[in-house]
Amino acid sequence: MTEKRACTGPLDGIRILDLSSVVMGPYATQILGDLGADVIKVESPSGDNMRAVGPMRNPGMGAIYLHLNRNKRSAALDLKTADGREACLELARTADVLLYNTRPQAMARLGLDYDAVAQANPRIVYVGAYGFGNRGPYAGKPAYDDLIQGMTGIPALYQLNSGDVPRYAPLTLADRAVGMHVAIAMLAGVLRARASGQGQAIEIPMFEAMAQLVLGDHLGGQTFEPPAGPTGYARLLVHHRRPYATANGYISVLIYNDKHWSRFFQLIGRPDLQADPRFITHTARARHIDEAYSLVAGILADNTSEYWLQALGKADIPAAPLYSVDDLIDDPHLRQVDMLQPLQHPSEGAMRTPAPVGSYSKTPLSIRRHAPRLGEHTQEILHEAGLRQELVDSVLKQTGIQTKQQDEETP
Repeated sequence: MTEKRACTGPLDGIRILDLSSVVMGPYATQILGDLGADVIKVESPSGDNMRAVGPMRNPGMGAIYLHLNRNKRSAALDLKTADGREACLELARTADVLLYNTRPQAMARLGLDYDAVAQANPRIVYVGAYGFGNRGPYAGKPAYDDLIQGMTGIPALYQLNSGDVPRYAPLTLADRAVGMHVAIAMLAGVLRARASGQGQAIEIPMFEAMAQLVLGDHLGGQTFEPPAGPTGYARLLVHHRRPYATANGYISVLIYNDKHWSRFFQLIGRPDLQADPRFITHTARARHIDEAYSLVAGILADNTSEYWLQALGKADIPAAPLYSVDDLIDDPHLRQVDMLQPLQHPSEGAMRTPAPVGSYSKTPLSIRRHAPRLGEHTQEILHEAGLRQELVDSVLKQTGIQTKQQDEETP
């Protein structure tokens, strides 16, 4: 892949200093990088932990890392040293946003708290994305995706729905859901800073963000004072809210509004059920959702997936095949829209990666840069920021990145 140096997306001209690692922060900055922002990924000499998670062709270039860090440049800095801290503050002078996802106490120990960074650049948007808000009793506690899923009731909801043991969602759900909040917060902060000339500190805690997501669906009767009933959105918790078994597999079906149900009853030869008090209105069905979904489950089991997909499609009732991840890769729609884009990475060779999301008629999105090798752009970035050569040389020596890359490139 040949790197395209010019930014072409709608965020061209915004610079983000990204001190985050693992998934949540890098996902947020990749979204903005895909939109054209100049993202400088600041890594320790040992690199982002996700570099070590395989599969991989070369050490430090794991698959998930590659999918989280395109459209970025990497600068290796040892922030525990005086020179590394000075270099970071110099980079902050040129940035619109500084993002970090360590605990605020750790940033203070490094001398990179908001007051220190704002002194270098009063317009900076200083965004902390970490486990728990600083005003609560959990402030400063460590947090990871699994812990936050557990604390916000997601495994318990799985148990209620399935009757099985509690389970985490098999995705980095909290990291990616909260990462989108982080991306929005960075943009909101930049808009305000450019309008007012003043930056600010922003906090996006995982626990609170995921609690909002879960409670938005499941606060239920506890919405009201006094409570009007228990917590929970019944439709999401009933046993049959899952892919329906057919005679030869499974399909996904959502018979949702009055029109859908009327067409379904006609399709199965039971128009009389339209007058059934349990199913006659949306509100009635919500009260009897388990019975409604049980009825559908019993009927769909009597014929094949192919039959039902054709019949439901003809009746304009939402239905879809049940995919595995392998099926998703081969989906004809995703192939047509180039969801998986082929790349030629300078060290990893031929690969493919999920495309940026969305289509912009005036400022098209692109993958301008490959996911960088550790410290690949350190010297370039420090020179751009106008650091004196003595400091650049010291930083490179402390990290050893330049020497390592020279050794790797020696035939």
